Amino acid sequence: MDDTATLYDAAFWITASAILFLLVLSAFFSGSETALTAASRGKLRSQADKGSRSAQRALDITEDNERLIGSVLLGNNLVNILATSLATALFTGLFGDNGVALATLVMTLLVLIFAEVLPKTYAITNAEAAAAGVSAPISVVITVFAPLVSAVRLLVRLVLRIFGVRTDPDSQILAVREEIAGAISLGHSEGVVEKEDRDRLLGALDLGDRTVEEVMLHRSRIEIINAEDSPEDILAQCLESSHTRLPVYRDDPENIIGIIHAKDLLRAVHKLSVTAGSAAEGLREFRIADVAMKPYFVPETTTLDDQMRQFLKMRTHFALVVDEYGSLQGLITLEDILEEIVGEITDEFDADAEHSIRKSEDGQYLIDGAMTIRDLNRATDWSLPDDEANTVAGLVIHEAQSIPTVGQVFSFHGFRFEVVARKENRITRLKIRPLEPVA
Repeated sequence: MDDTATLYDAAFWITASAILFLLVLSAFFSGSETALTAASRGKLRSQADKGSRSAQRALDITEDNERLIGSVLLGNNLVNILATSLATALFTGLFGDNGVALATLVMTLLVLIFAEVLPKTYAITNAEAAAAGVSAPISVVITVFAPLVSAVRLLVRLVLRIFGVRTDPDSQILAVREEIAGAISLGHSEGVVEKEDRDRLLGALDLGDRTVEEVMLHRSRIEIINAEDSPEDILAQCLESSHTRLPVYRDDPENIIGIIHAKDLLRAVHKLSVTAGSAAEGLREFRIADVAMKPYFVPETTTLDDQMRQFLKMRTHFALVVDEYGSLQGLITLEDILEEIVGEITDEFDADAEHSIRKSEDGQYLIDGAMTIRDLNRATDWSLPDDEANTVAGLVIHEAQSIPTVGQVFSFHGFRFEVVARKENRITRLKIRPLEPVA
């Protein structure tokens, strides 16, 4: 064997080894990209909290997805192009001009199978473990390629801006809340998550997006006490009420001077009765303003999440809702907010609560016009929109662009609405049924 053959054999094996090494690097980059983008940040956070440094490093890397993907793609393309160039040179030396086509075929199969499908399949199957495992070398790659990746990012934004597309480098493709909500809805559609569990979880997630105005008891339905009434009438009204807390006004229902609690009322009456020697004598000395608690007012634009935190912080369950001008709009309790999570909460005093929605023999649903769209959707698993109105009656008025009369029928959003009862300008009862699909 002469010197030329010896050199040729050495060059062949060195080139083949380099191609093999580059394919391994390509597999590493492909698998790392899949693992780091597919890994659950929640699971990585759990591992990091337990002391896993690699999981924490993976979390830090994925904070800037654009930089991560840019670095990995840059490395992947470099090794793939270099491996293909070496293979072309190798096969051309062995087979002449036919080596180009043969190199293309061989490298396509090798890259597809061993540098793409195989590592990505493994990364998807073991996303969190793979992400933690590759976090250290990928951190080095990101640091090395940082200047070049930054230049590429700037160039990409300039090109997109030419075509009128503006990018926000701080935006997330999907917010964490949306990811959780999507996973819950998907789980329900696949039968993994029960409807009741879905409603509770999504209800808790929605508290930050909904305001007290949407769930408050409207002022027209508030039971209220006149401070000028006789003590006997006030006591009778409190005993007949199904509520333990009632607002107290003087002169004008808008002028709320306090909130009376049934226990405070009974304690005061009992104390005065004992002091005076008889209940009748004690009632003459009773002044409701002396017993009522200071009213707590909140803006109608307060989110349910913030209001619940305020209730817990102030150790109170009752607030009056006012608009931007200070006019009374309604009241909200901690129970109202909890009902947005767990559904309707009833007790022995809520005799009519279970009849807020009833299904008639003809398949229609008879409901109270003041029922919120959200409660109706939760009870029936419908998807009526609540962007323009909070209550079902409000939705009908919005769509009709007028206040309907009894007997009027409307069809919109795939449902049939019939006005059953109306009191003054309020729709009090409605019949609703889904429209039959058109054949």
